[in-house]
Amino acid sequence: METNLDDIKHIRSMMERSSKFLSLSGMSGVSAGTVALLGALGTHYILKGSFTITGSVVYDLVLLAILVIIGAAVVGFYFCDRKAKKNGSKLWMPVTWQALKDFSVPMVVGGLFCLILLSKSIWCLIAPSMLIFYGLSLIYAGDRTYRDVKMLGVCEIILGLIAAAIDGYNLLIWALGFGVLHILYGIIIHYKYDMKSDKNG
Repeated sequence: METNLDDIKHIRSMMERSSKFLSLSGMSGVSAGTVALLGALGTHYILKGSFTITGSVVYDLVLLAILVIIGAAVVGFYFCDRKAKKNGSKLWMPVTWQALKDFSVPMVVGGLFCLILLSKSIWCLIAPSMLIFYGLSLIYAGDRTYRDVKMLGVCEIILGLIAAAIDGYNLLIWALGFGVLHILYGIIIHYKYDMKSDKNG
């Protein structure tokens, strides 16, 4: 009887791994949030005029945004890959690619929309748009991973709407959404799933 239950649990685990991206690491959230906070700090100094790379505020902000996205992606995938190897699975599976596709559609649309806002110098809506479209991306991709991802997406959208409604706090709210929320989410994921996975391993 116990053997049958173990077999059922094993089959259920295999089916879940094939249909959901479970290599999402809490440390990837913490590290991505840390990168975002560093990016927000850099943005603060650029807007103050006390730091520049290209001599242009617009080019500096675009360059910094690219660096933050690349940095967050690199550290995020590093920790996800490490978790996948620890659990004896592969990071790049069909469900991984599908989750990326689901995530990418709102992100690409949001990125293009933000570039349009930038070209029209509508600065006040760029940070809110980033938060809202990122939240939508998390919700779309949330069906293929932990349900906590959807909750993070909802929180990002709420912060984006608040940022759009309140003047003068865009950078602070952006830092809360991409920085602080990610770190809190990462800690929750780590204790809720990663440590449990380590114990089972």
